[in-house]
Amino acid sequence: MFEPVVATLITSMARTVTGARSLWLGCAPVPVQRIYFANHSSHGDFVLLWASLPQNLRKFTRPVAGSDYWNKSALRRYIINRVFNGVLIDRERKDPVDNPLQPMLAALEGGDSLIIFPEGTRNLEDGLLPFKSGLYHLAKSYPQAELIPVWIANLNRVMPKGRVLPLPLLCTTSFGAPLQLEEDEDKAVFLARTRDALLALAPEHS
Repeated sequence: MFEPVVATLITSMARTVTGARSLWLGCAPVPVQRIYFANHSSHGDFVLLWASLPQNLRKFTRPVAGSDYWNKSALRRYIINRVFNGVLIDRERKDPVDNPLQPMLAALEGGDSLIIFPEGTRNLEDGLLPFKSGLYHLAKSYPQAELIPVWIANLNRVMPKGRVLPLPLLCTTSFGAPLQLEEDEDKAVFLARTRDALLALAPEHS
């Protein structure tokens, strides 16, 4: 099995290129089931976040990714399925009766943690896009998991769109305090609260 070796090579490269630092500001890296939700500015976001976790947590933490992107080539399918054990979702919802949350709920029910990006797409500007409703529905359907905001700083500047070689800038992943859906909390209120908690971890807001 070469997958653990490939995973080690990818994560080591990610940390070396970015000089990544993990800042555990509001929680500790303990083996608790979690949903890590982060800002999204690069296709490398989940790799850097995953690499920022201790090895014992990485084994049970699965990135959520769009099947439309990761199924485009055999190499991408190998990386997301065999190396990172990703949870692929159909963002296009070709069949309206399918529940796009089901693969994520199945992973949670199997004891895994998740990495998700509630903006739903890459944001190439500063700040955050409005959150999609998926985080709310996950929190409502599976309240056992802690919700951990994670701000990924500078990755979009290290490897901007269209650039072949990375720029030598320091990246950080800042892990915030656990959140949970409050009893009878409105969806819009919850999404605004979780978005604010994530934005508060950005260096310009800290």
